Parts: sequence; structure tokens; C-alpha cells
Amino acid sequence: MSPFSAWESFYVIIGSSAAALTGLQFVVVVLGAEARSLRGPEVGAFGTPTIVHFCAVLLISAILSVPWRAIPNAGLALAATGVAGIVYMMVVIRRARGQKGYVPVMEDWLWHFTFPLIGYVALLVAALALGRDPGHCLLVIGTTALLLLFIGIHNAWDAVTYIATEQPRHPEGPPERK
Repeated sequence: MSPFSAWESFYVIIGSSAAALTGLQFVVVVLGAEARSLRGPEVGAFGTPTIVHFCAVLLISAILSVPWRAIPNAGLALAATGVAGIVYMMVVIRRARGQKGYVPVMEDWLWHFTFPLIGYVALLVAALALGRDPGHCLLVIGTTALLLLFIGIHNAWDAVTYIATEQPRHPEGPPERK
């Protein structure tokens, strides 16, 4: 019996959640664009990464649902996901530092940049050790997937509350469409 089968329900739950929340994040971005409170650089630094984290959870869930013939093969797929996440977080940090529309506070640096980077590093380390210690590594991978899901939820909520409370008000009514 594969060590992955014990985690099947867990990954069905968080994978489904990540997929549903990805759709809701699209609504958030559209609302932000409508209100003109989110622009390209800010979306690239704060909106798009949320989608990527949800998609990473979905991908981790899919990888661990594949009927692998050998555990190290799953580890390689997860390691590639971890490396891609780390590289992507470096791009996101650069984008955040380059945008001028919003000045991130400490909470933003933690939730939008530090915690996701820690998650992708943990995923990479656990993936590389998966063949040697599946039990412990699957626990780390599951915790990492859940962390990325919670990060996405937090950051989506952060975006919604920013749009609802901080967007510039238009006294003459909503902005006209062109």
C-alpha cells in the first residue's frame, strides 16, 4: 500500500478548496480593477501570487494523487514545484519592491513574501527527502500545502478589505467605463 493513500481525503479537501478559492480570487481582482484600486504592478506583487499559491496547493494535491510506481518520482515532481515556488517568490519580491502604488507594512512582508517563501523551501526540502522518510516528509508536505492555502485565504481577504475600505471614493459616482 502506498504511503500516499492515507492522505487521499486530505488532498481532496485542500485541492478542492484551493480550486474554488482560485475562482473567488478572480472576482476580487475584477472588483479591484472596477474600483481602480488595483493596477498592474500591485496585482503582480499582491494579487497574482495568491492565485499561484492556490494553484500550488492544487498541484501538490494532484501530484500526491497520482498512482506513482516509486516514491522518489513523486519527490521529484514536488521538488520541481518547490523550486518553481522559490524562484517565483524572488520575482514577486522584486515586483513588490518596484511598484509604487502601495507601501507594504510588516504584515504584508510576512504574509505575502516571507511565509510563502518558507513554505516553498519546506516543500523542496521535504520533497528531496521523501524517498528516505515518507512518513515525516508527507506530514511536512501536507502542512506546507495547508500553510499555502491559509496564506492564500489571508491574502485574498487582505485584498478584499483593502478594496472595500481603502479605495478612493468617487463623489460623483462610479468611474465611467471607456
